[in-house]
Amino acid sequence: MKREMKRELPRARTELPMSAERLLADFAGRKSHDKSQPRAVLSKQNEDIATLFAADLLSRRSNGTIEVTPAGFAHLARSASARSNTSIDPFRAQHLDLAERALDGAGGLVTIDDAESPLAWLARRKGRDGRRLIEPVQLQAGERLRAEFTRSQLMPRTTSNWSASVADGRRGAGLPATFTEAVIAARQRVRHALDAVGPEFSGLLLDVCCFLKGLADVERERGWPPRSAKVVLQLGLDRLARHYGFGAQARGRARAPVRTWHAPEAEIAVGE
Repeated sequence: MKREMKRELPRARTELPMSAERLLADFAGRKSHDKSQPRAVLSKQNEDIATLFAADLLSRRSNGTIEVTPAGFAHLARSASARSNTSIDPFRAQHLDLAERALDGAGGLVTIDDAESPLAWLARRKGRDGRRLIEPVQLQAGERLRAEFTRSQLMPRTTSNWSASVADGRRGAGLPATFTEAVIAARQRVRHALDAVGPEFSGLLLDVCCFLKGLADVERERGWPPRSAKVVLQLGLDRLARHYGFGAQARGRARAPVRTWHAPEAEIAVGE
């Protein structure tokens, strides 16, 4: 019984009244506590504030202002995850930057972790000139390369492949006979994309887009000057977007001529 009580204690501590939940979210959205409110409201808030202090979700600074603790922000993240329709455990979701996106072939909204991809992180931020660190067309090209890389099963396996056949005495050997046509086609598309960008950018695109390495890690591993990987990445993504046929704006004629295909000996008669 004692072990079960200790196991359930962390979850029980995070169960708060709805008024305390709303107050905690209110504190997270402002810098300090406003005391210029009606006495009845302030009295109820004082009870909720005491509850939040007891749960270590709020703390008081030396100047008297109240702020949300890291445990408080984690609690808000767990609560938001619990209210959503995602099947991800709230204690895991508090460490993720979850968002819903409409992906190709998914048939609806899919929950993804925006913090997983360095490209998504760069696309959400702007430089000193107010421009995005990478443009949407560059993000689209990088994410397509990542999708093709995932379909091609080129990511190194970190565990044993227990689904493989053991008739030959080896598991996860990666024999060509075990690959489907979709995997082979995806590997061909990855190879064509890397050949198109050239050896100058292929290694960097693999590290950032496929292996999800940060720019700081890339600069440290390659001995590059600080903030230089961003420029090289932009150039590589431009060349990759050109290979995929992506452009910042559509160009061409508004209407194309009507075309048809027929056998060499066929004749087309146009009526008057």
